[in-house]
Amino acid sequence: MQIALSFGRGHLDVDVPETAIATVIRKRALDCLADPRGAVREALETPVGSAPLSRLAAGRKSACILICDITRPVPNHLFLRPMIETMMAAGIPAAAIVVLVATGLHRPNEGAELAELIGDPWVLEHVRVENHFARDDAAHVDLGFTEGRRTPIGIDRRFIEADLRIATGLVEPHFMAGWSGGRKVVAPGVAHHTTIRTFHSARFMEDPLAVQCNLVGNPLHEDQLEIVRRIGEIYALNTVLTEARALAYVSFGEIIESHLDAVRFVSDVTKIAVPRRFKTVVTSSAGYPLDKTYYQTVKGMVTPLDILSPGGTLIIASECSEGIGSAAFRASQERLVALGADRFLATLSAKSLADIDEWQSEMQLKPMRLGRVALYATGLDAEARRLTGVMQIESVTAAIADSIQRSSDPHVAFVPEGPYVVPVYRVPAA
Repeated sequence: MQIALSFGRGHLDVDVPETAIATVIRKRALDCLADPRGAVREALETPVGSAPLSRLAAGRKSACILICDITRPVPNHLFLRPMIETMMAAGIPAAAIVVLVATGLHRPNEGAELAELIGDPWVLEHVRVENHFARDDAAHVDLGFTEGRRTPIGIDRRFIEADLRIATGLVEPHFMAGWSGGRKVVAPGVAHHTTIRTFHSARFMEDPLAVQCNLVGNPLHEDQLEIVRRIGEIYALNTVLTEARALAYVSFGEIIESHLDAVRFVSDVTKIAVPRRFKTVVTSSAGYPLDKTYYQTVKGMVTPLDILSPGGTLIIASECSEGIGSAAFRASQERLVALGADRFLATLSAKSLADIDEWQSEMQLKPMRLGRVALYATGLDAEARRLTGVMQIESVTAAIADSIQRSSDPHVAFVPEGPYVVPVYRVPAA
């Protein structure tokens, strides 16, 4: 028996040991839309909680469209051109429309990578496509602080000063904000580094309600909502994809309402009830583009923890084609490896502003506290492997067999699509 894990631009075929009893956990099957471009046009014309885009654009002098960076497989090629053409038809000059890449604190997307991200040469030829730079103080507008948690609010000036503001993205489980998309594309997407670093401080990260698929009482989500309300009028286009990355759902409209509409569609599909926990869990980092770096791979380690038995082994496959990640993340991992988990966490707890990218090291503590982590990655050199702080393996199959022998439990859970699927332990009804 073989099971294909999402890996790079394809799959990693894993031979299941004969001693294993395999449980494969996938999200419920989604049908791809027969006419995705037609579905986009229909969403723009029949929005959630707002007027159609053609009416929204009428009389506007400028527009800013936010898109996610290269770490998200958003189908920009399906919706950017029709959105821009609708705006131009309504009288907004092409020169006054900017597509802004919501990089957060990630690196900019440029050259061939930017062309891949946009997916449509027409867009690059007709409007400005620019990156957000969170460290550029002059490029942001200071909107004060959120009321409850006093999070500083700095947002990219190009977005704030646009006459028509639209965020676009992908709605999928997010290991802190509950769900990606919507308000998250605004903050942290185009937020100042102090906003982002506050969101990623220990007081948010260690909150038990700041977890995947949860919006109720989630401190990060609540502050994001306050920020978008402080900004004012914002609209959003949200997409949901099948496992094969085809369009399954698209909604457009007022940013909060349209996002919740997409969340309602995908929630029951993505959260999968599992009647037991496992001593061995095998997963992935969801393949390209999410498994380009070890930094992003940590997300795949956190998502299936609800079904990992304490002391069990989490085996994760990630190509890591671009290595470990940023210099800041590398430095954070250096501290984690040098200090150990407990002392590293102690250094984070007193900070109001997290160091850049150290929040991913903090998230890695969650699987490390629960059990053993075994990583299969083909793109890491020896030094990068050391800095992961987790066990390195050369064969997923051998690691499964070893875990079975160590635990004396043949039951193995496979989550081939990684963090795009959220297994939830549910005690079977009596």
